[in-house]
Amino acid sequence: MSTFTADLLVSVTRSPPQVAWDAIADNLWQTFAAPIDPAVADTEVVRRDRGITELENTLSGACWDLWNDFESSVPQASAGIVDFWNRIQGGKAVLILDGLSLRETPWLLGQAADRGFTLHAAGPRAAELPCETSPFAKALGFSQRSVLGNDGAGGAHKLSGAATESSHLNWQDCVDLVGTQESFVFWHHFPDERLHKLSGPGEGLHKLAQETRQHFTSDDFWEFVGRLATGRRLVITSDHGYAACGLFPDLGDKEQVNSMKKCFKSGRTATAASDDGSASDNPWVPPIDLRLTTVHGTHRYVLGRRKWKNAGGYPTLHHGGLSLLEVFVPFIELSK
Repeated sequence: MSTFTADLLVSVTRSPPQVAWDAIADNLWQTFAAPIDPAVADTEVVRRDRGITELENTLSGACWDLWNDFESSVPQASAGIVDFWNRIQGGKAVLILDGLSLRETPWLLGQAADRGFTLHAAGPRAAELPCETSPFAKALGFSQRSVLGNDGAGGAHKLSGAATESSHLNWQDCVDLVGTQESFVFWHHFPDERLHKLSGPGEGLHKLAQETRQHFTSDDFWEFVGRLATGRRLVITSDHGYAACGLFPDLGDKEQVNSMKKCFKSGRTATAASDDGSASDNPWVPPIDLRLTTVHGTHRYVLGRRKWKNAGGYPTLHHGGLSLLEVFVPFIELSK
């Protein structure tokens, strides 16, 4: 069932970029943050994902210029973390769940309420462009994710005084990695590590939805969250979301397929040697990819919900391109 209303169509096609992106963000939050019956979790997640297809196709097929204003129009998760860090006096913590998308928001909101946490704020934020791990780390002043491990981030970053950790360990083991320091930043590799392992043919969103539900409703996960929130105000957010490319149609035009293979191979973003001011390096209208210059440089991005047949198969789960569930992430502020 589509969530693309007449009012949203007007906002996206006729409004200034700021208004259009606000309307898109509100629609995504209303769609994906709503509670889910655990008994039908995977099918409901897929249904919601398919439900924004018309919005995605309008954005990529008629309103692609809006992407030029995404970075300046949508508040970024990285900026939200820095603001939170500077605003909160006393104990504070940030939990970055690598690859967490808006799809997983219901588990976090519902379980937080059920387990006695106080919700102070929740909403959608923008990932960095490209929506990859390293740009997000750099936006926070870290050279890369791995430097956070074993409190190794040093002091030359934007989260002054933070003890840091980065890990892929199970939640119970992560509890013991959280010390008594007043300020803590923990970057966990789930669900990103799983989405890449489940990106082969025959797997994808259904299976990942089952796994994320199991993780984010588990006692071990919430014991870990509780440890981070002990004596601290806590933000839970993400560096980027992901695209369920297994739900996307294949490009049918042979020239388009060859162009995308040449530029992106089986990816969703590529470096651009120079910025010649053009929106795209291909001749098609509407375009199938865009060239954008952001604070992280000039790149080319796969535009919207499209993939192509490739040797070995195109990943069924991926990130780096310009689709809405890749570039929007949840931003949740809690206390215990």
